[in-house]
Amino acid sequence: MDYVNAFWVGGLICMLAQILMEKTKMMPGRIMVLLVCLGAVISAFGWYEPFAEFAGAGASVPLLGFGNILMKGVKEAVDEAGFIGLFQGGFKAGAVGSSAALVFGYLASLIFNPKMKK
Repeated sequence: MDYVNAFWVGGLICMLAQILMEKTKMMPGRIMVLLVCLGAVISAFGWYEPFAEFAGAGASVPLLGFGNILMKGVKEAVDEAGFIGLFQGGFKAGAVGSSAALVFGYLASLIFNPKMKK
């Protein structure tokens, strides 16, 4: 049942993002920022953990999960370092994911032959 919940919740999140792209004039980058911010807000209210337990990877893989990770990092850094933790927490928490995206993107560009759009 975990796979089914992950599938339909992740699909629902992606479907809502696609509807936003089709029915509004929002650019994909703004929708991605909206999803990250929404994940951070849901995490700040404490609603993300029960949602993630129910949905599993369907909640943690989309950009909502990245917002949750950033908010967790900020909370932990504020508890440890105080006010300065607001600025360093998100960087520490999101560093692994961002680094992996950069490394794998670079490796993909070496393996495949990227072409510029004309």
